[in-house]
Order: sequence, then structure tokens, then C-alpha cells
Amino acid sequence: MEEDPLAREHARPGVRNEDGIAAVLGILKQSFGERFQTGEAFRAQHTHTTTYLPAQLPDGVAFVENADEVKVIVKACAEHKVPVIPFGAGTSLEGQVNAPSGGISIDFSRMNKVLSVNTEDLDCTVEPGITREDLNTYLRDTGLFFPIDPGANASIGGMASTRASGTNAVRYGTMKDNVLSVTAVTANGEEIRTAQRARKSSTGYDLTRLFVGAEGTLGVLTSVTLRLQGIPEKIAGGVCAFPDIESACNAVIMTIQLGIPVARIELLDALQVRACNAYSGLSNEEKPTLFLEFHGNEQTVAIQSEQFAEIAAEFGGGEFRWTVNAEERAKLWKARHDVYWSVKATAPDKAILATDVCVPISRYADCVTETHRDILEHGLYAPIVGHAGDGNFHTSVVFDDKDEADVAKVEAFIARLAQRALSMDGTCTGEHGIGQGKKGFLVEELGGAVDLMRQIKQALDPDSIFNPGKIFDPA
Repeated sequence: MEEDPLAREHARPGVRNEDGIAAVLGILKQSFGERFQTGEAFRAQHTHTTTYLPAQLPDGVAFVENADEVKVIVKACAEHKVPVIPFGAGTSLEGQVNAPSGGISIDFSRMNKVLSVNTEDLDCTVEPGITREDLNTYLRDTGLFFPIDPGANASIGGMASTRASGTNAVRYGTMKDNVLSVTAVTANGEEIRTAQRARKSSTGYDLTRLFVGAEGTLGVLTSVTLRLQGIPEKIAGGVCAFPDIESACNAVIMTIQLGIPVARIELLDALQVRACNAYSGLSNEEKPTLFLEFHGNEQTVAIQSEQFAEIAAEFGGGEFRWTVNAEERAKLWKARHDVYWSVKATAPDKAILATDVCVPISRYADCVTETHRDILEHGLYAPIVGHAGDGNFHTSVVFDDKDEADVAKVEAFIARLAQRALSMDGTCTGEHGIGQGKKGFLVEELGGAVDLMRQIKQALDPDSIFNPGKIFDPA
């Protein structure tokens, strides 16, 4: 078998600082009382559960309620050289919330307030523990919404830290485009603000985007200022089936290249359509299918839907069935967001590894069709779903995580998938992040730039207390 860049040592335990951990546990028990827990059940809940990487538990979990409490934790951990692992909703897909050297998990579920909403400026500032669904519920009466939708009801701090995107990214961009500023506690225990609320600035380094996507390795976020959008006057959604994956992908490519302002355009292969039909009560043809959504007014969404229908017909697509009915659209997108559970329902006794890559839109059809062929040739069950409009797709690989041969087979597939994307000038991960699982691919993708990342990490976190063992290993 080819060499495996994933290798289990991605999750290898780090060097524990037993004396420092004991000292910090004492400090935090005194400071937080019942809001600091060291029981195994609490610690187990604050590691990851969505990959086959071994769970690595923290030594304690602190439930913080404000930025001052975060500073207390960071100062104590910095003094005693103990790791700090930020924890949001916990939907880590590459082991980002594992604690390979032990340490303290900071749970942000109680830091979930909306701090301000500036309706005239279309922005808001929130604490990191608020989830995107709760934020949009809060914003509903303002006529505004936050558009980034990764599917899971993720926390805003976690979405910023992994540079999340999702189904709306083709129209509204990703987290890097929608975070105006953050506040973060740095290694000296002080809180900094990376920018003001102005929509543009040329003042020095872009520290906001340095922290967005850093996966908690440079500091701990305590607030996030977000760009908001007006709720569209009219929304149309629809479904179109195609004879094969290549035809569906080519329809996506032409839609994007012609500049049709599609808000969502999602690809599901035939296996994924079958799983969604069974789990979510849909009745779509079991063929490669696109789910689409258009935002605008009644006239523009009708025009855009008709334009897409013409493109679909050119590539052999069936009827584009679209609607502005809110309930019908909600059912469609609920099914799309439940793809993990739909696949899980087809094999309840097996594990599922969700992985993703992203390529330039012109290579999307090549990458997806080659991946589909790879899945068939190696006898895998791995439905495909993709944020097709921005060249991103995911595979949900079903396997027996207790069978070493099966695990090795999946690891080899993921390696081929990542290398295929890199060969097409793409990336090994469009939105899941690096964490522990994809560190080897990061080096393949960026080469010497990883050394620069290490230098930044060393400068901002000289004792490597912030989420150690993630993104890359020390030099």
C-alpha cells in the first residue's frame, strides 16, 4: 500500500507537564467552583467523536461566562505551561478539540450573548459560544441575517476558528469574508482587538484573518464582529437530476462562469440522493442531483431559475422543479443538512468519516468524477455531497473503525483524494480544517510556507500552550 500521510501519529500524545497541570487544577477549582469539572464524563464530552483518531481527554473543563474568566485561565496556564483548548459546539472533524498533552478545555457554551447589533451598518458583535441558528433567531426582527451556513448548528467562535463556509458560500463568501474583527486573549493573558468596524482599512497587518482559521493555536477568541445581510425579499429553491456526475458538475461550472447569482448550488450523487430519500422522506430520482436556491425579488428569482433550467437542459438535465414555498424549501435544505445522519441510517453499526477537498471551479468535474471512479474501483461506500458553486465537495466514507484493514483502506482513499485535489491546484480541505488529521497534507500543499506559520506560532505562543499538536507539529 502507498505511504499514508495520515499516519496514526497525527494524534500521538504530547509531553505532559504533570506539575504544571496539578497547579492549574488547584487554581481553577478555587476560581470556578462547580463551573470547573475534572470528572471523566465531562472530559470525555470535550474531545472529538467524529473521526477514528483516538480521543485524547483534557485534564479539566472550565465553563466560562465572560472574557475576564478566559484571561484568568490563560494566565494560569501560561504561568505553568499547560495547554489551553477552546471548545465550542464540538463538531470537530479533524481532531481540533483533542488534548494530546492534556490541559484545560475552555467551554464557551455560556458565553453566548449578542453584544451589539448595528442595523444601519449591517454588522453585529457576539460572544463566541452563540450558535448560528440562535444568532439568526435573535436577528429575525431586524430584517437581517448571518448567511454562513455550514450545516451543523455550529458556534460562531468555532466557525471563525476553522474558517467555515457551507451552502451559502457561493454567494456570501466564507467566514474570512464575513468576520470584520475579533477580540482574543493572547499568551500573556491580555485581550486584544484586531480591527474596528469599518468595512476597509489599510492599517498594518490583517490580524483578523490571522486569527480566523487559526484553529485556536494563536489565542482564544472572546468576541467576533460579523458582517450581516438583508433577508431576501423572495427566495426560490429547486431540484434538478442529471444522467451522470460529470453532466451535473458541468452545469455547475457554466452557471458560475455565466455569472448567474446563485445563492446555493449543492451536488448530491445517486447514493446520497437515495439516502436522503429514505431518511428525509423525499422522492427525488436516484441520479446525480443539484439542489439550488436563488435570492432576490419575485422577478429576479424567476429569471435566474429559468436561466438555470436552460443550462441544465444543455447538459442533459431533467426538469428543474423550483418553488418559492417556504415549507417545501425548508424540507429540501433540512434533508441536505441531514446528509450525515442519512448515511449513518444506511449503516448504523459502522463509523463514518466525513472529509473534504476543494479545487478551482474549472477542475470540479474532473475531481469529482475521478473521485467517484476511485470509490467504485476500491469497493468503498462513500456518498458524495458538495458545495459545488465554490469547488468544494465532501465524501462520507462508511467503514468499520475496529477493523485495522478497513481503517487503512479509508486512510489510503483520503490520501489519494487529497493528492488528487492538490494536483489540480486545489486544497486538501475546503472547510473542515487541518487539526490533527491533515497535517501531512498541509506540508504537501504549502511547503515552506508552513515554516513561516511555525515562526508566527512561536512568536505569539512561545510556550505552545494554545491547542498544541494542531495544524502542524513543532519544528
